Amino acid sequence: MTGSEPAIEVRGLVKRYDGRVVLDGIDLEVRAGELVALLGPNGAGKTTTIEIIEGYRRPDGGTARVLGVDPARGGPPLKSRVGLMLQGGGLDPRSTSLDVLRLYAAFHDGGRDPEALLAEVGLAGVASTRVRRLSGGERQRLALALALVGDPEVLLLDEPTAGMDPEAKRATRALVGGLRSDGRTILLTTHDLADVERLADRVVILARGRVLAQGSPAELTAGASPALRLRLTEPLAATAVAALAAELRRTWPATELVLEPGDPLALTIGGAEPEPWLLAAVASWAAANDVAIAEARARAATLEERYLELTANADAEVVA
Repeated sequence: MTGSEPAIEVRGLVKRYDGRVVLDGIDLEVRAGELVALLGPNGAGKTTTIEIIEGYRRPDGGTARVLGVDPARGGPPLKSRVGLMLQGGGLDPRSTSLDVLRLYAAFHDGGRDPEALLAEVGLAGVASTRVRRLSGGERQRLALALALVGDPEVLLLDEPTAGMDPEAKRATRALVGGLRSDGRTILLTTHDLADVERLADRVVILARGRVLAQGSPAELTAGASPALRLRLTEPLAATAVAALAAELRRTWPATELVLEPGDPLALTIGGAEPEPWLLAAVASWAAANDVAIAEARARAATLEERYLELTANADAEVVA
């Protein structure tokens, strides 16, 4: 690989399962020393993309290159330079954390010291604990240690902070951020947008097997339209949502009301500029209908809100 080549490069990637298109010609690259977050709703094609980059699956069309090599043909020389963090499975539940790490370290020349690495990921206290007795967050930290034991140039991290408590998440984010600062190339998938905002140089958003958008977190949020975002004290009934939409459309015909998935108290009013008159109209309707508004924000979207906006057909529900 030359210095000008991306560390990870995907071009026109296509994958089908039983005739169903899972990847529909996606392009993706991660430059050396860059951290890129791959986002998307369930079924978007993230796992298939990662598995092809790992060399576990072959594409039906397009190409994938890791450190300039086809990952399906790279063999041990390439695998020794790439660290994989899988979300679960693959470990002997009877082994201890230290035994597992020592075993994996033995596969590498010049790998990391297992005891020092356990301390680095916050598992020194459970070094002698069997895998089956580890919590979900502890297993994730062990999986991260396994990805690091060979001192790789490229890291593929699947949900690196899933199942962790807040303290462990904070420590793991700091560790991953340090790896990026050390010049490692990192591609991670996650549903935790806090990870992305704190860590990612760039974000790639997939949906229905295609790239919807990509750019830095700041670039993606800059592309969002300003909207009025409300947080209520109680969920609105469907009839109330329809009534509010009808009221607003008298003045703003393109108004759309969107409920955030999994959060019945969050309501976004789009299709109209979040000007003071719109806020006044909403407040007047709320007062007349005994609806309490806990918070109102008229500004551009956060990264999470922008993500939901871009993946609205898969993740968000337009209710009126």
